[in-house]
Amino acid sequence: MSQIKQYTCIVLMLLTLSISSQTLEKDPEIVQNKINYHIEQSQKDIANYNYFEAQKTLDEALEIAENSNNKKSIGYINSLLGHLHLILDEEEKAIATLNKAVEIQRIINDNKNLGRSFKTFGDVYMQKGDTYQALDSYRAAKSKFQEEELEAQLAETLLAEGNAYIELKNYRKSRELIEQAISLARNEELNETLSKALIKQGKVHDLLNEPGKALDFTEEGLKIAQSNGFKSIQNEGLLVSSNIFENSQNYKLSNKYLKEHLKLSDSLRAVKRAHLSPEKRAEYMNNDLLESNKEKQAELEEEKSKNDLGTLISILSVALITILSLLTLSLYKNNNIRLKTNNMLHKKNNELLIAKEKAELASKTKANFLSTVTHELRTPLYAVTGLSNMLLDENPKPEQIQHLKSLKFSGDYLLTFINDILQINKIEANKVEVEPEPFNLKKKINNIILALNNSALDNNVKMHYEYDKDLPENFIADQLKISQILINLIGNSIKFTKDGDIWIRVYKIGAEKNTYSLRFEVEDNGIGISEEKQENMFESFSQGSIQINRKYGGTGLGLSIVKGLIEILKGKIYLQSELGKGTTFFFEIPLEYNGSKEKSTEDDLETANTKPEIDLSKVKILVVEDNKINQMITKKILTKMGLASEVVDNGEAAVDKIKSNKYDIILMDIHMPGISGIEATKIVRTFDKELTIFALTAVTIEDKMHEFEEAGFTDIIPKPFKQEEFEKKLFNALSKNKTKSITA
Repeated sequence: MSQIKQYTCIVLMLLTLSISSQTLEKDPEIVQNKINYHIEQSQKDIANYNYFEAQKTLDEALEIAENSNNKKSIGYINSLLGHLHLILDEEEKAIATLNKAVEIQRIINDNKNLGRSFKTFGDVYMQKGDTYQALDSYRAAKSKFQEEELEAQLAETLLAEGNAYIELKNYRKSRELIEQAISLARNEELNETLSKALIKQGKVHDLLNEPGKALDFTEEGLKIAQSNGFKSIQNEGLLVSSNIFENSQNYKLSNKYLKEHLKLSDSLRAVKRAHLSPEKRAEYMNNDLLESNKEKQAELEEEKSKNDLGTLISILSVALITILSLLTLSLYKNNNIRLKTNNMLHKKNNELLIAKEKAELASKTKANFLSTVTHELRTPLYAVTGLSNMLLDENPKPEQIQHLKSLKFSGDYLLTFINDILQINKIEANKVEVEPEPFNLKKKINNIILALNNSALDNNVKMHYEYDKDLPENFIADQLKISQILINLIGNSIKFTKDGDIWIRVYKIGAEKNTYSLRFEVEDNGIGISEEKQENMFESFSQGSIQINRKYGGTGLGLSIVKGLIEILKGKIYLQSELGKGTTFFFEIPLEYNGSKEKSTEDDLETANTKPEIDLSKVKILVVEDNKINQMITKKILTKMGLASEVVDNGEAAVDKIKSNKYDIILMDIHMPGISGIEATKIVRTFDKELTIFALTAVTIEDKMHEFEEAGFTDIIPKPFKQEEFEKKLFNALSKNKTKSITA
């Protein structure tokens, strides 16, 4: 009986332990700790190149997460597996696992890890050579990291985006992004990111033919990598250094760094292969064998060609002598004919040359005239818009508000008119360049409609948007020009429609490989256009009639600009209208398809504009401006921003002031008595390379951009400017100056 009791107790204890174990296994905290342990172990394995073990550990972690239905961990582990597949050069597997991660992370709003998945997506596309797709993913990642204020991940993504722009040969954009990454990495003490970013910035400066800066950045990055044992970063730094010295024709040092790079590359490759799975190792060995066979085959072919070369030379020599003899005879006969013909053509060519010179002179005179006139108009406009904005902000009397708003409207209207004239001039002179970039077409048009909706509501107009459901959303094109075309056409429809409707439609009319032919339609049921007026609608300064011009306003340049921009985009525009029934404008342009991608990886992600914490009382600004009214307006705007400033009215005084004082920012006007702002800036750059100097100018920027860059301006602020843009540029510059002073 006692034995039965003992057995019963043992059975009860075992059942209790089993139940207790099952309960523990279901405890969410214990399960999460188990998952976390596996993840930590996998990251250690990756750091030590134990990729096979890392994958095994992550697979185990995924199984635990799936059994406990832990969505967040399932998404995160798939994201880590995607990164591991990327390391192992398994791009398709990486994309598959990352898609799983993104799908879950979106559902549960795990923005932090969703950003990481997008970042890895970008790295995968870069490895596949799809740079535009990579940029889309990096932009989406940036948006998530900014939302979550994840500075370390943001710095890594900025660096990756900068690297993508290196591939696209847009080195200035690359330099700007990597500079932001460096600043963040320094502030957050991210040594690994900082060393990578510094070396990349060195590469960019080398590509921009700035060897001094290139070497400074690369050497700093190398030191950090060496002292922290970042072998792969050190390896890249050695290669960049070798290229810098090679481009500077210092071949001895270039060779030294190249040898070190090759030695370290072999070492890293050997370590990586030693820890791969047997299948992957065999694949690498097979690739090496193929490469070796190709080299041997090339050597054999070269040897064979040497043997055949002697015979070939003999044959060619005989042929060459024969050809030269015939050619000499032919030249002798042709020379006599040419001499007679030249005498006849000489007179005609002189006439054509004179006509060509006259046309070029007329074109140059027109361009100079427009540049001078627009400068003379923009300078007083700066006063009109600046003063009206300031007076509206200073609590005017109720009866004055309407007058001030009218003044502001007139200033804005005149500025638009000037800008339209300049754009027409640029289009006619073939000076407009197409700047393609990836963007989401559907969202872009939707944003334009939203922006114009208030104007539509004022006219009691309802807008309808139809986007072909079979049409992709993502394209590569000049989105700014497409926006300008649509804003003009939709704005026109709103202006000439009262208590009606406007329809905006986009659909595909054809496709060839990656190029889609799209048709855009803007239809309204407004006042319409008579048949006789339709023929001239796309000509400059054309309006329906004098009465229409007076009633509805407008310069008559919008449609001319639209037609010019569409032709630049290799498209065509058409018009259908009936008086009293409405108008339809439709245009057709080719757009390059940007491949399938996730809907949230869009181009229009806005960067939050946060002003840095700066002690404004210590900031010193010098305003160089000869116009007394503009001096007063600029100084008042700066005072309102909490910034102290000094004013001088000529370039010579500005140079003297800068030599004897320390300023944070210089606002330099271009046209001044004595030496110009450009000349003054060139002089300043002989003794101060780092000072922030803004060109505060009313000239046409596009025509003078080369001069501004050569003179050494930090940036350009066109007059008249929007105060928000002015403030943003100033605070960005002050923020950079603050970062430099901290790191100096």
